[in-house]
Amino acid sequence: MQTRRRSHGDAVDAVARRNDPRQYDEFAAEWWRPRGAFAMLHWLAAARAELIPPAPRPDAVLVDLGCGAGLLSPHLSGKGYRHIGIDLTASALAQAADHGVTPVRGDVQRVPLADGCADVVTAGEILEHVTDVRTAVGEACRLLRPGGLLVIDTLAATAVGRFLAVTLAERLPGGPPRGIHDPALFVDRSMLVRTCAEHGVTLRLRGIRPSLTDLLRWWTGRTDHVRMCRTPSTAVLFQAVGRRG
Repeated sequence: MQTRRRSHGDAVDAVARRNDPRQYDEFAAEWWRPRGAFAMLHWLAAARAELIPPAPRPDAVLVDLGCGAGLLSPHLSGKGYRHIGIDLTASALAQAADHGVTPVRGDVQRVPLADGCADVVTAGEILEHVTDVRTAVGEACRLLRPGGLLVIDTLAATAVGRFLAVTLAERLPGGPPRGIHDPALFVDRSMLVRTCAEHGVTLRLRGIRPSLTDLLRWWTGRTDHVRMCRTPSTAVLFQAVGRRG
């Protein structure tokens, strides 16, 4: 299936309504295309899964905040978790259910699940889309059992982060759809660390970026997957990992 081509007017409209969740319905057919509009989300899901250990006990639960169409699910195979996905987009949740995710329609700022229900909570590429990051982070921490693991990846609220993730990336072939991000919502790293600490989770941060070699091979059609590499800087794209005390 071909990616829907937007006219100039469509592109302008998309930018005018940045971070509009209706875009995920417009691009519903793109979720599972390895070379589609959400290709980078596949790469990030694989990198996120590398931080998730095998389930620590029978009936362990992983809550996937902003799960989209369930792109994390193939990477959890054999790890032993019940995978619960939280998202607002019904069309994405329907696809997630087809990939073994237990779908729950809800806002990550008001998660309809009980305190301490999760052994792992992931928040992959969602915090830069919420209007109240502190509340969303508080919800993520609330869901964790004592000793539970929090895994985050998101975009940093820096000038270089905004330039690379929006100004540049939205204009590159294979980049994110125009208007999918609102740079005003990118995440302040020190605030994220402080907020998690207030909820008993000590975070460690590390920067990540796509492998440039893999990216070139992807652009030239020689691979469908791009590895994410560690980088010393957290100023653009970063992962954050911590356990609840």
